[in-house]
Amino acid sequence: MRAARATHGAALHPFSVEDPADMFAPLLKKLFGSKNEREVKRMLKTVQLVNAFEEQMVALSDDQLRAKTDEFKARIAKGESLDKLLPEAFAVAREAGKRVMGMRHFDVQLIGGMTLHEGMIAEMRTGEGKTLVATLGVYLNALSGKGVHVVTVNDYLARRDANWMRPLYEFLGMTVGVVTPFQPPEEKRLAYAADITYGTNNEFGFDYLRDNMAFSMEEKFQRELNFAVIDEVDSILIDEARTPLIISGQAEDSSKLYIEINKLIPTLELHVEEVEGEVTKAGHYTVDEKTRQVELNEAGHQYVEETLTSIGLLAEGESLYSAHNLSLLTHVYAGLRAHKLFHRNVEYIVQDGQVVLVDEHTGRTMPGRRLSEGLHQAIEAKENLNIQAESQTLASTTFQNYFRLYNKLSGMTGTADTEAFEFHQIYGLQVMVIPPNKPLARKDYNDLVFLTAEEKYAAIVADIKESMAAGRPVLVGTATIETSEHMSGLLVKEGIEHKVLNAKFHEKEAEIIAQAGRPGALTIATNMAGRGTDILLGGNWEVEVASLEDPTPEQIAQIKADWQKRHQQVLESGGLQVIASERHESRRIDNQLRGRAGRQGDAGSSRFYLSLEDSLMRIFASDRVKNFMKALGMQPGEAIEHRMVTNAIEKAQRKVEGRNFDIRKQLLEFDDVNNEQRKVIYHMRNTLLAADNIGETIADFRQDVLNATISAHIPPQSLPEQWDVAGLEAALQSDFGVALPIQQWLDEDDHLYEETLREKLMQELIAAYNEKEDQAGAEALRSFEKQIVLRVLDDLWKDHLSTMDHLRHGIHLRGYAQKNPKQEYKRESFTLFSELLDSIKRDSIRVLSHVQVRREDPIEEEQRLRQEAEALAARMQFHHEEAPGLEHVEGLGEEIDVALAVAPVRNEQKLGRNELCYCGSGKKFKHCHGQIQ
Repeated sequence: MRAARATHGAALHPFSVEDPADMFAPLLKKLFGSKNEREVKRMLKTVQLVNAFEEQMVALSDDQLRAKTDEFKARIAKGESLDKLLPEAFAVAREAGKRVMGMRHFDVQLIGGMTLHEGMIAEMRTGEGKTLVATLGVYLNALSGKGVHVVTVNDYLARRDANWMRPLYEFLGMTVGVVTPFQPPEEKRLAYAADITYGTNNEFGFDYLRDNMAFSMEEKFQRELNFAVIDEVDSILIDEARTPLIISGQAEDSSKLYIEINKLIPTLELHVEEVEGEVTKAGHYTVDEKTRQVELNEAGHQYVEETLTSIGLLAEGESLYSAHNLSLLTHVYAGLRAHKLFHRNVEYIVQDGQVVLVDEHTGRTMPGRRLSEGLHQAIEAKENLNIQAESQTLASTTFQNYFRLYNKLSGMTGTADTEAFEFHQIYGLQVMVIPPNKPLARKDYNDLVFLTAEEKYAAIVADIKESMAAGRPVLVGTATIETSEHMSGLLVKEGIEHKVLNAKFHEKEAEIIAQAGRPGALTIATNMAGRGTDILLGGNWEVEVASLEDPTPEQIAQIKADWQKRHQQVLESGGLQVIASERHESRRIDNQLRGRAGRQGDAGSSRFYLSLEDSLMRIFASDRVKNFMKALGMQPGEAIEHRMVTNAIEKAQRKVEGRNFDIRKQLLEFDDVNNEQRKVIYHMRNTLLAADNIGETIADFRQDVLNATISAHIPPQSLPEQWDVAGLEAALQSDFGVALPIQQWLDEDDHLYEETLREKLMQELIAAYNEKEDQAGAEALRSFEKQIVLRVLDDLWKDHLSTMDHLRHGIHLRGYAQKNPKQEYKRESFTLFSELLDSIKRDSIRVLSHVQVRREDPIEEEQRLRQEAEALAARMQFHHEEAPGLEHVEGLGEEIDVALAVAPVRNEQKLGRNELCYCGSGKKFKHCHGQIQ
C-alpha cells in the first residue's frame, strides 16, 4: 500500500463558506469570554465556599458527619433552600467520598455537581469521574425527601453504579434502590420509595405507563417525578428519542398471511432511475436509503393486486386501497421493509430461533423488544422462523414527554455540545462544558479516505500491526456487527490475536474491557461509544484482584506493581490507539469513540479510515469526494488525507443530524397531541382510583348521555312534529335499559315541551337507578361503578391508541391533497378524542343500567379484573421502536414545519357553556373543548 497522500494549498472545491456574521464572534469572545466561561467563573465562587468548609468537615467524626444529613433535612423543613445548603452539603459529600470511597471530588467535579443541581447538562470528557460527580447533585436533592432518579442506558450500569456509590450514600444516611425488569412488585416498590433510585430510561418509562394501567393506588410504583440525573444524556434524550415506548398485548394470529406475503416479496423487482429520470431498470418498488423508505410504484401495486387475487387473499376486482383491505396493504409494506431495509447482523440478529433487535447506537442486542406495525412478524417470516402473534398497543409515550414530567431534569455525557440546540429547544436544558482536571494529550489525526473498502481494511490491518509492534493497545470501532466480524476474519487470516466485543458477546464485556488497555492488546468493538466503561491503560488491576479467591496483601501488592509497569509501558509507547472503520452518521458518536483514548490527560491517538463504499459516504458525500480524488489522480491503494475532505464528511454528518433532528421534532409534535389526550385520560383514571365514591361522576355521565340522546332525536328549537319520539324511546331503552312511554306522555300532557320532557326523563332514570341501588346496596353499587368505569375507560383507550396509530401511519398522504398533515392529524385526533370521551360516558352508563348487581358482584368483578390484568401482564410486551409514519418525514414538504402541534395560547374572554366552541367544530363549547377542560 502506498503512503497516504497529504494535499496542501487552496481547496479545489469550497465545501463551505464562512458566514460574515461570524467574523466578529472571536473578537467578542476575547473581550467578554464565552457564556460557558462566564458560567464557570460564577460557579468557581461557590467552589471557594465549598473549600472553605473542608477543614471543618475533616474535624468531624463519622457519626457527626452522618448527622449532618438530619440537620440539613431539619433546615429544609424550616424553609431553607437547597441553593443555600449547597456549599455545606457538597463539602459533606466530598468528605464522605474521601472516607468511604478513598476519592476526593476535584474542584471541576464540584462545578459538575452544581451544573446538575441547577438543571443543566454537564459535558465531561471520558475518565473525568461522571459517576462520582453525580453524587453531589443527587445527595443535595435527595435531602428534600422527594426522591431522585439516576437514569442509565442499561441494567448493568444501573446495578454497577448503584453498588459502587451505595457505601457513600448509606454512610450519609440515604437509602438506595435499583429498578430492573422482571423485578418482584414489592421489591420494585421499595426501590422507588428509596431516597435515590437507579434504573434505565426504559424501565422508568415503562413503570410510568404500567402505573397508569394499575387497578388501585396501592399497585403503583412511582411517586412524584421530582429530580432526574441522566447519565449518557445524549444517548437517552437524543438517540433514543426517535422511538416511542410502547406496552402492547397480543392480538389475533395472522401468521399464514405473513408467510404468503413473504413468498410474494422476492418476486418484486427494484425500479431504478438515473438522476435525469431515465429508467434504467423498470421494476415494482423504489428504495430511498437516506430516508429509509420503500414504496411500491404503479406497476408494483398492479402486480401485487394480481398476485394476491390469484392466491385468494384479495377478492376479484378489489383494490388494495379499499378501506377493508388497508390491513393487507400494511402487511405488504411490512414485508417490503423487512426484506429491503432490515438486514441480518446489522439491524437484527437471529438468536435461539428469535429475531433479536440490535441498537444502532450502542451495538447491544435488545432481547424482548419487538417492532410494531407487523414488521417484526415480517422479519420472522423472512428468516423462516416461528411467527409470533401481532401486538396491540395498550399504552405508549415518548422519552421527550416522559422526562419533561420531572420537576427538574439534568444530565451528564462526554459529548453534548454538538446537540446543544436540540437540548435547549426540546427540553429547555442548557449544556455546560466542564473544564477537564488535566489537559487533553490525545492526537486526533485527519481521516484517510480510500476508493474501495478492500483498500481501507488493508490499511487498517497495517496500522494495527504497526501499533501493536510498538506495544500500544488498539481499539477498533465498527458501526455494525457485520463489519466487526469481517475485521475479525481478516485478523484471523493474518494470525493476529484479538478480542471481539459486539452485540453477540456483550456478556463478556467487562472481562474484555478489563484487558483492552494492556500493551499490545487488540479489541474490536461495535459502537464502543455506548458501553459506559473506561479502558484503563495497562489493564484493570482491580478485576485481576477480584478474580482471585481470598487474595493476600502480598498478591495484591504484586498485581499493583505489575500493572504500574504495564501502565508506564503503554504511556511511553503513545497510549491507546483508536481506529474507526467508518464514520457514524452522528459526529457525537464519533467523538465518543475518540474519547476512549486520552482519558485523564493520558497519551493516545485516533484515526478514522473511510472508503467511498461506506454507507455514509455512498449516500451523502461520495460524488464530491470522488471527483476530488479523481482530480488528484489517485491510484489504487492510495488514500487522501486532507482537512477539506474531513470537512465535507462532517458537512454530510450535519445533514444527517439535521434530518434526524427533524424526525425527532416531528415525533414530538405528533406525540404532543397524543400527550394532551394521555394527560386527560391518566388524570381521569387517577381520580377514579383515588375516589371512594364516584356517584357524582356517574350522575354527570348520566346527564351528558341523556342530553346527547335527546339532542339527537329532538333537535334544539324544533317543532313537535319534527321530533323522532320512537327513535328516542328506542335509544333510551338501549342506553339506559328502561322502556318509557314518551309518546303517551306527550299525548296526555299538552304542556310537555323539550325542557320539561328532559326533566321528566331524568327523574325517571334516577328513580330506576335508585331502585337498582336499593336492591344491590349503596356500598356494593359504588364499588361496582368504579370497576366498570375503569374497565370501560381502559378498553376504549386501548382501541383509541390503535386508531391513532393507524391515523398517524397514513397522515402523510394528506400532503398530496395540499393539506398540512400535522394540522389534519391535530384536527382528526381531536374529533376522535371527543368521540372517545362520549363513548366512555355512554358505555359506562349502558353497562351500569343494564347489569343486575348482586351484593357479592363487586368482589367477583374485582377478582375478575385482577385475573384479567395478571393474564394481560403475562402477555405484555415492551417496545422501544421506530415511530409509525416517521419514514415519510422528508416527503411532507416544507409547509409541514409551519404547523403547530399544540393549540395556541388563548387570551379571549371565557366562553359560556352553550356558546359555539372557539375551535370551529360547530359544536357547543360544553360538548367540545369544554368537556375536556
